[in-house]
Amino acid sequence: MPFDTEEKVIANDFSASPFYKCLNGQWKFNLANKPADRPSLFFQPRFDDSNWKLIDVPSNWELKGYDYAIYTNIKYPHKATPPTIQENYNPVGSYRMEFEAPDTWDGKEIILHFGAVTSAMYVWVNGQEVGYSEDSKTPAEFNVTKYLKSGKNLLAVQVFRWCDGSYLEDQDFWRMSGITRDVFLVARNKSHVFDFRVKSNLDDQYKEGVFGLDITLRNLDKGPQNTTIEAKLLDENREILQFTKKTTVETGTQTINFAGNVPNVRPWSAETPNLYHLIITQKDDAGKIIESLGCQVGFRTIEIKNGNLLVNGMRILVKGVNMHEHNEITGHVQDVETMIKDISTMKKFNINTMRCCHYPQPEKWYELCNKYGLYLIDEANIESHGMGYGKESLAKDSTWFGAHLFRTRNMFERDKNNPAVIIWSLGNEAGDGTNFIKTYAWLKSQDLSRPIQYEQAKTSSHTDIYVPMYATISQILDYASEHRDKPLIQCEYAHAMGNSTGNLQDYWNAIESHDQLQGGCIWDWVDQGLLTTNEKGEKFWAYGGDFGPKDVWTDGNFNINGLVDPNRAPHPGLYEVKKVYQYVEFKAVDINNGNFQLKNKYDFLNLNDFNFDWRIEGDGLKIAEGKLPVFNVPAHQTATFSIPVNLNPEPGKEYFLIISAKTSKATDLIPAGHEVAYEQFKLPFQKGAKSVVPSGKLILTKENGKAFIKGGDFAVGFDLVKGNINSLVMVGKEMLNGGKGPEPNFWRAPTDNDFGNGLDQRCRVWRKAGENRRLISSKINQSADNQVDIILSFDIPGLQDEPIAKYESVYHVYGNGEIEVVNKYTATSAGLPEIPRVGMNLQLAREYENMQWFGRGPQENYWDRNSGALVGLYGGKVKDQYWAYVRPQENGNKTDVRWVSFTDKDGNGLLAIGLPQLSVSAHHNLMEDFESPVRTIGRIYEGKVVVNRHVNDVKERNLVSVNLDYKQMGVGGDNSWGAHTHPEYLLTDSTYNYSFLLKMIRKGEDPNSIARSKRTEH
Repeated sequence: MPFDTEEKVIANDFSASPFYKCLNGQWKFNLANKPADRPSLFFQPRFDDSNWKLIDVPSNWELKGYDYAIYTNIKYPHKATPPTIQENYNPVGSYRMEFEAPDTWDGKEIILHFGAVTSAMYVWVNGQEVGYSEDSKTPAEFNVTKYLKSGKNLLAVQVFRWCDGSYLEDQDFWRMSGITRDVFLVARNKSHVFDFRVKSNLDDQYKEGVFGLDITLRNLDKGPQNTTIEAKLLDENREILQFTKKTTVETGTQTINFAGNVPNVRPWSAETPNLYHLIITQKDDAGKIIESLGCQVGFRTIEIKNGNLLVNGMRILVKGVNMHEHNEITGHVQDVETMIKDISTMKKFNINTMRCCHYPQPEKWYELCNKYGLYLIDEANIESHGMGYGKESLAKDSTWFGAHLFRTRNMFERDKNNPAVIIWSLGNEAGDGTNFIKTYAWLKSQDLSRPIQYEQAKTSSHTDIYVPMYATISQILDYASEHRDKPLIQCEYAHAMGNSTGNLQDYWNAIESHDQLQGGCIWDWVDQGLLTTNEKGEKFWAYGGDFGPKDVWTDGNFNINGLVDPNRAPHPGLYEVKKVYQYVEFKAVDINNGNFQLKNKYDFLNLNDFNFDWRIEGDGLKIAEGKLPVFNVPAHQTATFSIPVNLNPEPGKEYFLIISAKTSKATDLIPAGHEVAYEQFKLPFQKGAKSVVPSGKLILTKENGKAFIKGGDFAVGFDLVKGNINSLVMVGKEMLNGGKGPEPNFWRAPTDNDFGNGLDQRCRVWRKAGENRRLISSKINQSADNQVDIILSFDIPGLQDEPIAKYESVYHVYGNGEIEVVNKYTATSAGLPEIPRVGMNLQLAREYENMQWFGRGPQENYWDRNSGALVGLYGGKVKDQYWAYVRPQENGNKTDVRWVSFTDKDGNGLLAIGLPQLSVSAHHNLMEDFESPVRTIGRIYEGKVVVNRHVNDVKERNLVSVNLDYKQMGVGGDNSWGAHTHPEYLLTDSTYNYSFLLKMIRKGEDPNSIARSKRTEH
């Protein structure tokens, strides 16, 4: 963008330029469902558009009440007959608006700029056709000078939902249409700077900046023009390089070059985003500024050496995510505030790389990533997944080479000067063949300063990096088992669909064990839900299948696979990402004597930029704390330190040490005191618990298949026909809801990963297994005045009602109101599938809504996703334990729970103590409230009608449903279309034994103290 002063170039506020006129706003709009019905003469000035409505530009018309949004992953949303598009349904949007060019622009060349239009457009000005454009994610510009007149001018645009270019735009996201980025006019001098190319590398020692500048001048006048070009490089306000050249520009274009070195340069990286500013100024013969323009400049060297990707000579790890353009309200129209929020959140959660999937993002995104520090993998707007990878692949058809190159060139020319772009990507899931071999060659001919990647090229010569998708841990280790000339960086991995992101720590244990494994980009950043309101006024996030006719194919909720909600609220899984991606590693060297080691895993930062502190907690309560000295530890180096861990342990208490690294000063996006890394160590100091003998006398009565045990101010009831506790009464008040005491439970509401690997069908034997258990025998015996024992034996039935397992629950009711529950599961059939959970479910009255626990938290965590959740003392309302995934599913679990309590407003309630630990969750819902009947893909799945379920379908019930589990299987995360939870996180044993203690507690009683006394008794 040209400006009239050099100061405005640095601010880069387009609205401050006298050469800029924004055309965004409300335009007249008409939509036809097919090209034959479009208003053919709408571009004429006299056309009557009085009946047309107004539409926002930019916008997706599908979100403005026209047509409907389609979500499909691979299958084209139109018939696949390249290069033609079906005629019966291909909506066409016709736009009209009027504008006036400023009088000060007389004699200048006027350029009409469209930031992005989906998918193709024709443009008219004042009734005259100006041109055509496709490639929906890069700008289209038209010189409209000769079409303009003084006063009002008519701009008419006709946008086709699909065109031949749509065969190269089969990306896995919402298929929507319209003018989706800014529209504006730019006035240029007849002779002006048409283009410029910045080269800003480092020397061989990575100490000195090597600067090069190629400026293309263009003269649109009929005769030669004299001009002066000045270029200066600023370090803030200090000029460090300056060039001047007077030249005569003939009609057409010519190039001038400048070069210079910058000693002691401050290199750019994602960790140290040091920027310089380039200002190019054109002056007339009198020295008056005609226009100034420029860009951010970052000095860095990107290279591959010895099979490693290096930035400024350092081997980096790509701690990345993929991100589509998405806004919950405006769809593909992005705003700066959301961009900054995304970058801020990524950096706070230790993410250093973003892959622009699968097209170039808005220009502002690159400017912000340059400024705040985020590595970018810039990807051409090419995906033809729907054509497959075989002989019909467009990658193999040379007649499509021009279209492939056009999009590759558009990306390169627009983004070439951005230091944040460290890798070019040729496209995504578009097969492989001659067209990518040639686009790779063309891109190399233009730019040797960045590597190029393409997933479908695998390890061929036309990719510099091996970038597989969703490779397993064993596969990446196999690649790294011998030296290769290409690093392995997964372009997509850890599919974060719904309740996912399991075993991420295991991935990174493997990645960090081999130099040639350099990370990857999680799929993906944001759930692509669209905020929608139903007929009841309830808001929810819609996904595929929520719009349009029922015969339109959809991939359902397969676009709901982000680490953040559509409104950018972090998922619980993002906290795991933060922990796994963290840049400081803590290890115990000699924990008994308080000796530890830390490693700086940053590539460029010294740890003296951070403050370190520690605290020791006993049963979740802080008992000691301190600060560590400033560590002067350069990148990739280690240091040792000591912490006074000597303490006199109290009986039964567990002690944990937490070490934390926090920012010492604020930056533009991250406040001082933000925690960047942490680790927890269990201290090996413990004293046996004091034994407490249950006191109090019990009275046992039996009547009509029921047993009643009364003691003091409490009573316990058993249904000896069904085989469960059906009453818990304390001080005359019933605690259970509907007599629902603990019952065996083997099921969970299937996650998206569960549906993807068929668990809902493969393991369906477990869905009602606990509910349908058959009581085989019940024995009750008062073994002492203060103890009653109940032994309940069950058969667990299979799908044909045949016994497949034995289940025994032994209850020891003590005089002090404690109930010890001892469970044993034994499989009796061979070949049973994995069990989603082994545990018990009970229901409390709604009023016991205050939950407190000593275990991992505070966020939801699972067996294979809990390294980011520390063991601690946490509490909150039961309703806040529910995580509302866009498609409801299993949620809210807590692992390694020592005890959990549920109390009413007076502090009375129920305490459950793990013997030794439990996996726990609690909701104001039943498990069925979170279930979908079948996988949410298509309209019919495995012969059943797909029912889209949303957050507004989950209604709170008047109860507290509590799961007290031995364990729940992990959530997995390798992918969501077949990968199983890793074997080490499955429940496949033939026998499980687990126990817990229930105790009715009263106001003022300390659950920690009660639980502490039980730890060494069992």
